[in-house]
Amino acid sequence: MLALQKTRSAAGLDFRAPDEPAPQAGEVLVRVHSAGICGTDLHIATWTSGYESMESAMPVTLGHEFAGTIVKVGPGIAEDVLGMRVTARPSTTCGRCAACLAGDEDNCSARKGIGIGRNGAFAALVSVPYANCHRVPDGLDLSLAALTEPMTVCAEAVATADVRAGQTVLVIGPGFIGQGIAILARAKGARVVVLGRDDQPRIAALQAAGFLDLIDTQDTTLEVALTDFPPFDAIIEAAGVPSLVNASLPFLKKRGIFTVVGIHPRAAEIDLTRLVRMHQQIRGSYRAPAAAWDDVLRFLQSNQDLMRGLISHSFPLTDALEGFKLAHTRVASKVMLTIGDAP
Repeated sequence: MLALQKTRSAAGLDFRAPDEPAPQAGEVLVRVHSAGICGTDLHIATWTSGYESMESAMPVTLGHEFAGTIVKVGPGIAEDVLGMRVTARPSTTCGRCAACLAGDEDNCSARKGIGIGRNGAFAALVSVPYANCHRVPDGLDLSLAALTEPMTVCAEAVATADVRAGQTVLVIGPGFIGQGIAILARAKGARVVVLGRDDQPRIAALQAAGFLDLIDTQDTTLEVALTDFPPFDAIIEAAGVPSLVNASLPFLKKRGIFTVVGIHPRAAEIDLTRLVRMHQQIRGSYRAPAAAWDDVLRFLQSNQDLMRGLISHSFPLTDALEGFKLAHTRVASKVMLTIGDAP
């Protein structure tokens, strides 16, 4: 079995041939159909700080955005789930720590991420807890079902920002997460403005998705670009650029909500006095609750043509390193690896 793995505490990834995984108690073996490359995978590949905890799991197969078919079950799982098409939440909990025993699994002290702390889906087969699986609706393309995990991140950001119909919302960053946020905020009935810099291909994807208020600051400034818009009810930052936080806060209305989704390489300076006097809030958004996954799957099923337009490139697993190179650029929205055939 071919797998793309992180094998050392340095930049780079390696193809290796690990043994076929065996599902443990409560787990199922999934034959992977499609798996997306995300920003976390890029950080791991270049070995930026913050992923040192992976060292004890190496060699570890990457990949946590995926969909496929259950082909084997571990002890405790009924065989009637064989053949089920699923995607899976990548955050696995231990079930034994004090938080888990108290029913507070979100604060599990031994949490491991599929594709980070345990083997992931950049391989033909991946073993995952059945409790983490979500059934893919009939008729939903598995390559689109592989978008579920990043789209739950988008859904959580929209919920955290309390986006509502009639609002005007600014989304900073037109990468896949920004694109997904824009689509879900629009579905809530908001007017959405998306801002990027030197992002013509990804802005073009948003144009194709029907968005009109799209700004590329390559030839202008943020201040000039946003002058003609009313103060925003919500700003959602998905670019990971610290300077943009304080620069865009003046365009947030009084009592507005600024939500940070991007992962930042350094601290951001903020004018706290202005924040206080404007009675604004800054919120962080990260992992979505389990209930959001089925909601997102239903959205994907109902909007397949729209969402298909956000998969900008597809590669077979054997060409995954080319996919990683492309994902590092501002040309790609979502790079998808096609690993197996649909059942």
